[in-house]
Amino acid sequence: MTVPGEYSIKTYRYLRMAMVAMIVLLGAALVIEWSKTDPRCLQTSISAYYYTPVRAIFVGALITIGVCMVVLKGNTEPEDILLNVAGILAPAVALVPTPGQGPCHSVQLALGDAAANVSNNMLALFIVGVPCLILTAVFIVRDRAKDPGRWTPMYLLGLGVAVLIFGGGLAWFFADRSGFIGHAHYAAAIVMFVCIVAVVLLNAEEFRRKQRKHAVPHSPANRYSVIAILMVVVPLLMFVWKKLFGWDHAVLWIEGTLIVLFAAFWISQTQELWNDGIRQELPRTTGGQASPSPSGSSARE
Repeated sequence: MTVPGEYSIKTYRYLRMAMVAMIVLLGAALVIEWSKTDPRCLQTSISAYYYTPVRAIFVGALITIGVCMVVLKGNTEPEDILLNVAGILAPAVALVPTPGQGPCHSVQLALGDAAANVSNNMLALFIVGVPCLILTAVFIVRDRAKDPGRWTPMYLLGLGVAVLIFGGGLAWFFADRSGFIGHAHYAAAIVMFVCIVAVVLLNAEEFRRKQRKHAVPHSPANRYSVIAILMVVVPLLMFVWKKLFGWDHAVLWIEGTLIVLFAAFWISQTQELWNDGIRQELPRTTGGQASPSPSGSSARE
């Protein structure tokens, strides 16, 4: 018989698996499109496949992944903030296309007015986002009043970062529409990937501390550290190669590498947290005594 607490764990599992499914779905759509074009002809970025039959999957998958990242609670407050920022930006990456269409596509799509598409879709996103932020603020105030001991300034920091990102995008959208249409995709994508890499780095540190705390003999290698190192080193090497020797498809392979490594991280984290749903932040020691985690709860043993 399923106890009430198991339902939340199952929800975590389903959301996590949905994110992996969206990444696989996007990959499958890209492979199908590649199979119908000259193997030597690739778009210069994954985002440029917006202008191919991949568009519907590209937009739908990114919006779904963004919603999942916002909905899922991070293991620590910093991780939760980073996931929220990445989740807020993912729809912008999907809805604001790269300026260049590129020559590599299986069929020529009727694109319509790209500026009108961005204006309509982003305005709809902002209209939905404002009440969501207001509700979040209400929930924070309510939780603070109900249980002051569990409340920390990190909640306000998270809300402040979300308001800054959202408000900045909204101001840019109305103040400089052409600049927003031309550059918002790149700005959102860069910050989103930086947040994702930071999440992996945080998990590498938390896993290291977990291993050190429990001192388990022959404990497994810190898989998050391996993924984090690859996420930093491989794109950096690709970028350097592009600068030194020129490489039109550097962005395509950098994006692809980061997405594949993020999927590997997410699968690994899902496997680790399969039975718990979330890893409680380990208490940090200060002067030989453990200090409470930001959430105010003790770590699972």
